[in-house]
Order: sequence, then structure tokens, then C-alpha cells
Amino acid sequence: MSTTTSTTTTILRAEGFSCPSCVAKIEKQVGRLKGVESVKVHFASARVEVVHDPAVASTEDLVAAVAKAGYKATPAAF
Repeated sequence: MSTTTSTTTTILRAEGFSCPSCVAKIEKQVGRLKGVESVKVHFASARVEVVHDPAVASTEDLVAAVAKAGYKATPAAF
């Protein structure tokens, strides 16, 4: 059974993480959200790249999930 969902990629800028284990924490927390297909945290640039279905997981949901992991994130303009 194949369903076509319209996914989008959202880039967040994260603040306050300083170690590779923080990356895993953020990826796990955001990855748990319904509608999230993949999460990739770019440690060096502090960017969180999330492929998600915006109808299920909004940008606000993603930011909230990062906050739940203990970090501040804001949607990136690029």
C-alpha cells in the first residue's frame, strides 16, 4: 500500500547544543513526531533539517520538540 504524502523540508537553527550526544537527543525527540519522515542535525552549522508532512507536523511542532529536548530552535530563513 503506497500513500503519497506531500512532505516539505524545514530548516531550523538550533542554539545551545555543544556535543554530539545533543544531536542524538534532538533527532530522537523530533523524530518521534507524527508526520516527521527524517531528521538530520548538522552539528557544525547548528542546522536541523526536517522532512515532514506540514499538515501533520507544523513548524511550531518541530520547534516545540527541539525545546522539549532542551534546546532553542528557530525556523531558518534559508
